[in-house]
Amino acid sequence: MRTVLDLLRLLADRADGAAPTEELTRVAAELSGSAPEAGALALRVGAAMDAGRRRESELAALVEIARDLASGSDTGSVLDTIVRRARVLLGTDVAYLTLYDAQRGDTYMRVTSGSVSRRFQTLRLPLGAGLGGLVAASRTPHRTGRYAGDDRYRHTEEIDSAVREEGIVAICGTPLLVDDEFVGVLFAANRSARPFGADDAALLGSLAALAAVSLVQARRLTDTATALEALRGAHAAIAEASDAHDRFAGVVLDGGDVDDIAEALGRLLGCWVSVLDPDGVPAARHGSVPGGLDAAAALRRAGNSAGRPVAVPCAGGAWVTPVIAGGQRLGTLLLGGPVRSGDAAPGPGAEPAPGRPVELTPGQVRIVERAAMVTALVLLLTQRADESDRIDRADGIAELLASGEPRPATLARLAALGVSIRHPHVLLVCRTHPARRRALVREAATLGGRSALVGEQDGAVVVLLPGDDPAAVGARLARPASEQDPDGVVTVGAAGPFRPADGAGPLYAEARRSMEALLALDRAGESATAAELGFAGLLLGERPDVTGYVSGILGPIAEHDERRGSDLLRTLEAYYAAGASPTRAAAALHVHVNTVAQRLDRIGRLLGEGWQDPERSLELQLALRLHRLGRS
Repeated sequence: MRTVLDLLRLLADRADGAAPTEELTRVAAELSGSAPEAGALALRVGAAMDAGRRRESELAALVEIARDLASGSDTGSVLDTIVRRARVLLGTDVAYLTLYDAQRGDTYMRVTSGSVSRRFQTLRLPLGAGLGGLVAASRTPHRTGRYAGDDRYRHTEEIDSAVREEGIVAICGTPLLVDDEFVGVLFAANRSARPFGADDAALLGSLAALAAVSLVQARRLTDTATALEALRGAHAAIAEASDAHDRFAGVVLDGGDVDDIAEALGRLLGCWVSVLDPDGVPAARHGSVPGGLDAAAALRRAGNSAGRPVAVPCAGGAWVTPVIAGGQRLGTLLLGGPVRSGDAAPGPGAEPAPGRPVELTPGQVRIVERAAMVTALVLLLTQRADESDRIDRADGIAELLASGEPRPATLARLAALGVSIRHPHVLLVCRTHPARRRALVREAATLGGRSALVGEQDGAVVVLLPGDDPAAVGARLARPASEQDPDGVVTVGAAGPFRPADGAGPLYAEARRSMEALLALDRAGESATAAELGFAGLLLGERPDVTGYVSGILGPIAEHDERRGSDLLRTLEAYYAAGASPTRAAAALHVHVNTVAQRLDRIGRLLGEGWQDPERSLELQLALRLHRLGRS
């Protein structure tokens, strides 16, 4: 017969883990008749001892889980540890975890353990749908012993079909919360109708709380590592750009110009480079610049770039950045082609999208920005030097045009500007749109190099260039309008050749009349000399110069008569008055016909071949008539 003392001994052995639960239960049953209250108390004490032992085991497991989570170096490993340990700790068939997607406003399956269904592993749970959606929406734990028939949850076909395919019956879910921040939901599930008790929910909740903290810490560690890596990359980019800046500065200190900077940039990045002036005209280049370059598109894109390189879909893709100094747009830097790959650039074999260049690394972006900065400095210094030289040359040509016979001081100034005052020159008067005059001035200056004088006079661009063919030189500057550039038309009147030492006043008037005559004849965009226009230049010019026109046509004959005392002008006039008949002209002059023939032969040598052609004859007769009227 067992006694209460035997029961107490069993409880002591139970506390030491020596007595099985079944023995304690049997002895308590035997005492139910003699000491029922003692038996019941013994069973309660035994159950409490079992619960304490289980809690100790769970706490030990949580400590071990915390140790595993602390050693996790990334979010993925932390999540895997959480789900795997939850399944083992609760002894369930399946464990899984969903994360909150703030952008879509739902949760998605992130990690599973024990799952066999692909549909279940890719499931998304809208807030409020299913058990998991309700946990996410209410931020409170939920459990069910038979999910399929539980009306507490809003069932959807997508969720229910995934649960059926996985074979899940009982589910317990608890939210992952850190400082009221909802992270996700941790689940434990069975494929049989095994209900989850309060202890199971509490244990899962403890694991979820520990997991949420670890997950947030892992994310922060990842963010910190990312930030550190970004800082290292930024430091490397700054160092790379600093080295490039030193290289550019060395180019400038060695007396280099924009071409040298373009070459240095092209070699650093392994690409072609083109530097455009404010009008889109190439000022420097390096490498094989594509022929189909849309400069206008590049200029527009650079104007909206806020000073940083931006991609433009021209010439197969290029990068463009403005060249700015003191708020003034001095030009545009354009580059493209196989830019040298950096750490952040596409790997070997990577191709850029159609019409877009290879992406620049942060270091390469800074290199381009430094190149634009140094280019702006060089262009600004060059611009100021060029502007000073331009003003000197404009003043020089204005002084030459203002004087009849140049003063010695004027000739000395022209010689100091590089003008060979005793060699042949041509004078051009060009009319273009006011907004294009500066560009025309720069273009004209390039034709004669350091020997050219260019300035603005009475709304036109006046150009003095070395040469003896005014028609050919004028044609180089003349430009018709186009659909792409309707304001780019340039009309040119040309005169010469002449020696600047002899003065340029009459030549300027002649060239200007020719330009005005072209405009009156609706021939804008062309070039012509007074000889090419003939009497049209006299009739259509705004300021007709009859004396100059007569001198231009009859000058050689008049000079011969004055020098030799001959009578060639009167003979030519009589010849035309007699209907081009030497015989009748001889009769009118009271000389022998042979004398008239000899005089006409001399006139032909002075005027050149073709003087009796209809067009030349008309010019000669008009000049003779004006000459006679001028004498009367």
